[in-house]
Amino acid sequence: MSKDRIKTRYSDEELDEFRILIEDKLHKAKDQLEFYFVQKEELANSSDAKAKGLDDGTGTVENERLNNLAGRQKKHIQHLENALIRVKNKVYGVCRVNGTLISKERLRAVPHATLS
Repeated sequence: MSKDRIKTRYSDEELDEFRILIEDKLHKAKDQLEFYFVQKEELANSSDAKAKGLDDGTGTVENERLNNLAGRQKKHIQHLENALIRVKNKVYGVCRVNGTLISKERLRAVPHATLS
């Protein structure tokens, strides 16, 4: 590539590297979401939590915390799935504001990033 030519997208090999990274993070994120759902189910089925829930609201606070964590995890999963679509469309890693490539270091740290 000549020095005066600016790279406008990542190569197919680079996109494949990012696809693997994103799929790995997506798998872990889905596992974490499943963990939150299991925790919520255990909390709901716990006789200890039901008895305490009437007295002190600890169960309610914990349930709300798990709901918040699960909601954040769902958003994270959606961002990762959108990143996979961008990889497939070969527009992954392009800043949505200025159209330049986002650094590889940033994308490795935050693979669903859309800003430089």
